[in-house]
Order: sequence, then structure tokens, then C-alpha cells
Amino acid sequence: MATTLKDIAQATGVSLTTVSRVLNRDPSLSVGTATRKRIFATAAQLNYQKMPASPEEIKPRPQKIALVQWYSKSREQDDLYYMAIRMGIEQCSQQHQLEVIRVFQNNLTQLTQPVDGVIAVGKFSADQVQLLRTLTANLVFVDDDQFAAGFDSVITDFKLAVQQVVAVFLKQQRRDIGLIYGTETTTDGQRQIHDPRQIAFKETLTAQQLYRPEFTFQSDFTNQGGYRAMQQALTTLGDQLPHAFFVANDPMATGALKALQKAQIAVPQRVSLFSFNDTVLAKYVYPELSSVHVATELMGCTAVKLLCSRFQKKRPPQRVELGTQLIMRASTNLESE
Repeated sequence: MATTLKDIAQATGVSLTTVSRVLNRDPSLSVGTATRKRIFATAAQLNYQKMPASPEEIKPRPQKIALVQWYSKSREQDDLYYMAIRMGIEQCSQQHQLEVIRVFQNNLTQLTQPVDGVIAVGKFSADQVQLLRTLTANLVFVDDDQFAAGFDSVITDFKLAVQQVVAVFLKQQRRDIGLIYGTETTTDGQRQIHDPRQIAFKETLTAQQLYRPEFTFQSDFTNQGGYRAMQQALTTLGDQLPHAFFVANDPMATGALKALQKAQIAVPQRVSLFSFNDTVLAKYVYPELSSVHVATELMGCTAVKLLCSRFQKKRPPQRVELGTQLIMRASTNLESE
């Protein structure tokens, strides 16, 4: 008959529980070195063979994923949009029992161990995409449409959102509409990112013969970028300043609002403002900013679900485009006019 743990316990005079924990190398067990040696020696002498675990007892290794954020930690603090996406990924990963390894500013040297999948958040050049591909075949992009390159992508429907914002302004009889938008490049400087909101804005207003290129101002996606762009608009346009502005994100919109207030231009009475992303920033300024709400946490969770489906079976790439919602606040409330 095969030797059992009970046989070893009787031969050593040690409890069955202690024998089991010693042979399973339980690091939390406090037992003397001599007792450990006696148990292992007796097990070897009696030719003890550990029984394989049943399928119910076998716990699979948690799958590890790399969450590659193209922003640095400090930059993420300034742009809560990408932070919210990351938090959505991490929360949903916990639900699916995935171990997440954070990588900031696309610095893959931070990865010191193999991963089963990658969720890449932000914008990436062709070279960066191929480098990520060398890590794993299970790759999902968030806020970057890499579907044509053969990868799962989770993006936002910018075009419809912009059309809806323009419709709000036109309903308010504001036909002179300005734009403040941003430009960025990937962390390796190889790809310039064209703001899809600017493209949709131009197409939408051109179709209605309302597009005025002199009413559009380019900057970076920061509070100071929005402030500088609105100051430029005030300087160059003077009394011809549009009665409505669409601003590409909340940090820029808060900067633009500051510039208008410094110039003593009333919002929304003289200039109506509509922002994009609807982070907490939109509610912590006065007047509160109307903003396009983007389902950032859902974007992150959708990416996790796409990755999990890739773990289960091979399939063609998928492109998921999520809708938005207009959140109306005081920066477009014209009832006081």
C-alpha cells in the first residue's frame, strides 16, 4: 500500500496537520529544524509519493497583463481622462482576476517579466505598435484606432459628439462658432496625432457653410494651452470673437474660461463654451462647463473583456466604438440673457 501522511505522522510522532504543512513547505509554519528534517527523512524512507491535486484543487496562475500608459505619472495627473481609463482597466481586471503591471510613458524597460496580454492606452507609432506586438499576440488598444493594423481597438465616436455640440449652438442661434483644439505626438516623436474633433468640426460646419478657419486655434491639451489659445483669439479677433467655442478637452476649456474672465467677457452671455471628456474639472470651475461625457471607465473595461476573449480563443480583430452624452451646465445656459 502507498504511504500516507498518517503513516509519516505515526512514525515521527508529529501531528498529521504539521506533517502536511511541512511537506507542502508552508512558509507560515513555525516548527523546529530538527522536526522538519525528521519528517522529510521519514517521508523519503517510507517512499512517500505526493498525490496529484484534483482539478478542483488546482489553482491556475493568475494571468498577467501590462497596462501601457503613453502618459507619464505626472502628466496623467494633469489629464484625468487617461487616468479614468486606467482606473477602469484596473477595476475590471480585478474582477477577472488579472494581475496588472503598470507601465508609464510607454517605457517598456519597466517590464521585468513576461506578460500574457497588453492593453495600450493612448497614441502609438507604427514602430511602437510592432514593439508591443513582440511582447504578446494578445494586444488591445484604447483611444487609438489600430484596427486597420490588425489589432483590437476601443475608441470614442467623436464625429457624432461634435455634430451634437454644433446643433446645441445653432439652436441657441449662435452661428459664429470657434474651436480650440490640440495636437500631440507619440512618445518617440514618430507620429503626429491629428485631433479627430477638429476634423469632425470642420466637416460639420463646412456642410452647413459656417466654417471659418480664422475662428480655429491650435495649442496643446493643457490648461495653459487653452489659456494661450483663447488669448490669441481675443487678440486677433477683437469684437469679431465668436459667440460660441467648442474646446477639445476640459483642461483646455478651463484655461480658455480663465482667459475670458480675465478679459471680462461674460460666459455664457457673450461667449458660450462647450468642452469635451467631462472629467471632474468641468464641475469645479465657475460657471460649470457643459461637456461631452466620454465613458472612460467603460472604455477600460471593454478593453479588458476583449483581452479576456483573446485568452479564450483566436478570433479576428474587433473595433468597438462607444457613444457619448452631452452634459449641459452653466457655460451654455443662456436663460439669463
